[in-house]
Amino acid sequence: FLFDEPLSNLDAKLRVQMRTEIKELHQRLKTTTVYVTHDQIEAMTMADKIVVMQSGRIEQVGAPLELYDRPANVFVASFIGSPAMNLIDGKVSGGMVDVAGARLALPPGSTAQDGQEVVYGIRPETFRVAAEGLTGSIAVVEPTGSETHVVLRMQGREVTAVFRDRVSFRPGESLTLAPDASQSHIFDKATGQRLA
Repeated sequence: FLFDEPLSNLDAKLRVQMRTEIKELHQRLKTTTVYVTHDQIEAMTMADKIVVMQSGRIEQVGAPLELYDRPANVFVASFIGSPAMNLIDGKVSGGMVDVAGARLALPPGSTAQDGQEVVYGIRPETFRVAAEGLTGSIAVVEPTGSETHVVLRMQGREVTAVFRDRVSFRPGESLTLAPDASQSHIFDKATGQRLA
């Protein structure tokens, strides 16, 4: 079967319901199905295998969580995940990465070299409040019920953090966040490719 953006014109509630129905149908029929979508939530929740394409070129192929946990490049990293991965330019120095006025640990297995210009990738849900790290001013606090999204502005860039616990942050307050280095990502700035 070939589906080409079948849910794009539905309202949010019906879209979720139809996503479940299509997935159940696929599981019952066990028939090869190609499902084309620009909605990465649909891709993540419905696929056994995802092919991420840009301008007609395949960027990465893999299981949904493989693409989420180990994106091959900056394009895949920014496409998979909602809210999107934070991507911050930096430079490797002494086994650390200098980004936005902070020194962050290199992810385990990184092949980045001293002096190399990189892009440091941080999933919003891997931040924790810390004494040292990325410091900025809270621009927006968005409670969604099950989690709270916080947009932090620092040195001309925005970073989004997601907290699953209830938080009482207010716009205008200063906040320092540290990423979990074991879940962070490093990409070569020139090529956009993963350095691991």
